[in-house]
Amino acid sequence: MNVRGFERPITRGPGGRILTHTRVWSPDGQWLVYDTRSDPAGDVFDGLTIEMVHVETGEVRELFRARNGAHCGVATFHPFADRVVFLEGPEHPTADWSYGPAHRQGRIVELSQTGRALPLDARDLGPPFTPGALRGGTHLHVWDGQGEWISFTYEDHPCSRFPNPTPEQDVNQRNVGVSVPVPDGVRVPRTHPRNHDGTHFSVLVTRTTGLPRPGSDDIVRACEEGWVGVRGYVRPDGSRQRRALAFQGTVLTAGGRRVSEVFIVDLPEDVTRPGTGPLAGTERRLPRPPEGTVQRRLTFTTERRYPGLQGPRHWLESSPDGCQIAFLMKDDAGVVQLWTVSPWGGPPRQVTHNPWPIASALSWHPTGSWVAHVMDGSVCVTNVATGRTCRLTGRRDGPAAPRPEACVFSPDGRRIAFVRPERISDRWYNQICVVEWEVA
Repeated sequence: MNVRGFERPITRGPGGRILTHTRVWSPDGQWLVYDTRSDPAGDVFDGLTIEMVHVETGEVRELFRARNGAHCGVATFHPFADRVVFLEGPEHPTADWSYGPAHRQGRIVELSQTGRALPLDARDLGPPFTPGALRGGTHLHVWDGQGEWISFTYEDHPCSRFPNPTPEQDVNQRNVGVSVPVPDGVRVPRTHPRNHDGTHFSVLVTRTTGLPRPGSDDIVRACEEGWVGVRGYVRPDGSRQRRALAFQGTVLTAGGRRVSEVFIVDLPEDVTRPGTGPLAGTERRLPRPPEGTVQRRLTFTTERRYPGLQGPRHWLESSPDGCQIAFLMKDDAGVVQLWTVSPWGGPPRQVTHNPWPIASALSWHPTGSWVAHVMDGSVCVTNVATGRTCRLTGRRDGPAAPRPEACVFSPDGRRIAFVRPERISDRWYNQICVVEWEVA
């Protein structure tokens, strides 16, 4: 089997450009969506525009421009409609309400109505809180494979005022949630100047605790989530779990160390029914997941030589059929490798055995046969069945190497989008690149 690739830049010249780790391709595979933060790593959240570039012509179109002191970023496409979801920080920021994890929101822009973005998640900051609205900020919004529900990570504003957890009160912790479209959206009272309506009904679906029991499955953080399968996954009894999210959950080992493990949460069909507590939370409690959510731990790695998920920041990615959840973890030699685990649980499988660590987020080929990622300064693909890794681009060191944030297959699987910095004069500017590849 001979695998070969041909790399070409799509953007050129000065400018900051950041790709998200998933859904950066338009449904027809002709455009790539990105945001425009100034520094190559994207650590400075100062982007003013959401843009897309045509992969053949290089044409750039502006989809949205932030105004009134706001910034925007982290854009992803709908799987089959011409719309994009992204996050935006607060307009008219103030000393007590500036950009931060608890002060941002999701927005949706239609390609036919560029410049105008609808608010995704409603916000209600004053008790009694509104079911379907949130009290904090959302981040990294991704549609499920059916193009209906949207996942996000969340941090809470009211509970952020508590410095320490107690049995009577929660503290702010990162969680995972979903937004579900409803006919009339969610409307909230204008009892706070930062309240606003939303087009979707939003809830948290993970449960964290500030007082975890050492050695238990209690988690203090839920993040880096991904939808399981295009249509969920098949349970051991043959029935189908239509929607589920895999995520990284931080547990406390018996010795008191924090370790990230693979978790999954099965979602009910109706997220509007409260579970063990109010969907919108209380003044001292975080929002609670809806009735029917089931949170399970899939990996138990605390006794390994190198426990927990490790390597570059990455999001859990499921194979299209939902049978395998991919993640990164060190082998016994300390090298970050690709692993998979079933949504049913069981021992994880080490896929790669390479001498170099995987150095980026990853994505699955539409057939489920390959995973794309960066390794040793090259864009690579790994055959999931055999574990063989093949380079598609030449090796580059230092700042010229592919960025770790994104390595994303196109909808037809023939291209991979990534970002590589290019030096212009005395500065490095991110360029969006594409590698065309084939198996001969």
